[in-house]
Amino acid sequence: MTRTPTERVCIVMMSAVGDAVHVLPVINALKKANPATHITWVLQPGPATLVRGHPYVDEIILFDRSAGVRGFLDIRRELQTRQFDLVINLQVYFKAGIITSFTRAPVKLGFDRARARDFNWLFTTDKIVPHAMQHVQDQYFEFCDWLGISHEPVKWGLGPWDGEREWQRDFYSRIERPAVPIVVATSKPDKDWMPERWAEVCDALYADFGMQPVLVGGRSPREEHAEHVILERTKYKPISALGSGLRKLVSIFDGAALVISPDTGPLHVSVALDKPVVSLIGYSNPKRVGPYRKFGDLMIDVYGEAGEDYPVSMENRTGRMHRISVRDVLDKVELWRTTSKK
Repeated sequence: MTRTPTERVCIVMMSAVGDAVHVLPVINALKKANPATHITWVLQPGPATLVRGHPYVDEIILFDRSAGVRGFLDIRRELQTRQFDLVINLQVYFKAGIITSFTRAPVKLGFDRARARDFNWLFTTDKIVPHAMQHVQDQYFEFCDWLGISHEPVKWGLGPWDGEREWQRDFYSRIERPAVPIVVATSKPDKDWMPERWAEVCDALYADFGMQPVLVGGRSPREEHAEHVILERTKYKPISALGSGLRKLVSIFDGAALVISPDTGPLHVSVALDKPVVSLIGYSNPKRVGPYRKFGDLMIDVYGEAGEDYPVSMENRTGRMHRISVRDVLDKVELWRTTSKK
């Protein structure tokens, strides 16, 4: 066990929703090891809406990347008024290094030089032990190992919070069938599945499985396009909850029977809530970003070729998602239905 104090800890992980979900078990481990630990987390506004109110996140400092230079000046001003015992830099890009340099702490812990990109390693005083690439969640747990604290059992504590239950009850009071939220699009077109195939899945869920599809996600142009195509093509219209926000998404997932999602942040929200999820993955390496320790039997993996034992890597493979058929998805839904009855 290291002798690094952990009374005041700053987490630098700012951007992706999925990564924010993976940070939560690290924070839970820190609090379990030392309940007096005060956690400050530097986050961008989007993922901040997901974790704001978490019982173990004491303070969130917003970093507005869209503000350009002013965003960096604002975050520097905020951080220079605080003193930390430990800064944990979980993000390997240059901007995270810059923000880590703004913090005041004797120990700034980051990835080993081989995995820290964009000269990120220049901004940390200490590095975790070099390790072969593994699942993102396990890579974050390497920081716990360096600190000598246990991260088992893995807990997220994502909610819903007590104040969110009324909204959840109201939402589900209108639904008479088991709900299946469908994440209609992602942040990258190469991760998306075709909207016309989502429409076929929606009709089959309603007619053949007796379930109520619910479209979820944001209000980006691609998500709105997918919504339009799905609503236009379906015989049995799904409920659209696009634009509900991340906290309401947690409540929707929590009350659902099953989730269907491509490789995007809500996939990991589903895992954190222990909610069965059929995952469609073709662009990103599922050994690195797939559902963590759960629901692997429900994953549709078109990242690798048939029989390929691919290594864990950051390599992305384009043009794969069209390989997933409607039948592939419905077979996984049937597998879930069969196994859930046992």
